[in-house]
Amino acid sequence: MNVQKIMEDICLKHDNGSDFSFRGRLFSECSWYDEALGMLTRQKLYVTDTNEQVYYIVRSSGQERSRHAYRLAVHGDNCIIHNGLAEMSLQFDMLMLAVRGLCGLESGATPTLSMVEEMLKAANA
Repeated sequence: MNVQKIMEDICLKHDNGSDFSFRGRLFSECSWYDEALGMLTRQKLYVTDTNEQVYYIVRSSGQERSRHAYRLAVHGDNCIIHNGLAEMSLQFDMLMLAVRGLCGLESGATPTLSMVEEMLKAANA
């Protein structure tokens, strides 16, 4: 099957007012409920038709809701992270070092998606 045939136009609502629109497909998703905080968290990972990744996090608790999206693109040794308004570029090795450090992993360990989500949660606090 041609991968391009399963791509669709996607628009993700984003709290910063800059919605993410792209052509891609859902790659992975999960959700969990934190009873202590009374918060439902849903995360989705998309792959775009240009081989970038879009990470989408929606948290809701009662009447409160937050929605954040991040596009990651790897160009050579650099990873470019864009949130719809601002963009930053990091060397890929430095990004992995930061993720390992924030997740409390030893050198060479590979973080899981949930570990990266926790890192992003801490960064957004």
